[in-house]
Amino acid sequence: MGFIAIAAVVVGLFQVAPPMLANYSFQDDLKNVVMVDSGNLQKTDDDVRGDVLKKAREHDLPIEAKQITVQRINSPGLSAIYIAVNYSVTINLPGYSFDMTFNPTTGNKGF
Repeated sequence: MGFIAIAAVVVGLFQVAPPMLANYSFQDDLKNVVMVDSGNLQKTDDDVRGDVLKKAREHDLPIEAKQITVQRINSPGLSAIYIAVNYSVTINLPGYSFDMTFNPTTGNKGF
């Protein structure tokens, strides 16, 4: 009986860990997107969303443009961007499925 419990925990970890690690790495990429895009005043909010979507695809995350919030402060001497993403990943365990929701956010300077 104990072996079955241990096996269930191991299977669960192999299902839960990859989305968590992908989210952690994706959040790191969001920081880089903010740093690069805040310095480029020519980039529109849609351009920033496109950059975020590109990073999401690199991590195989189920994210669409409508799930990405971009806020911006542009004033003389200050250009800041805030990005928030809301997405869910379905975890399928034997006999049980659930959604893990992630809300990575990042911003610079004024946020």
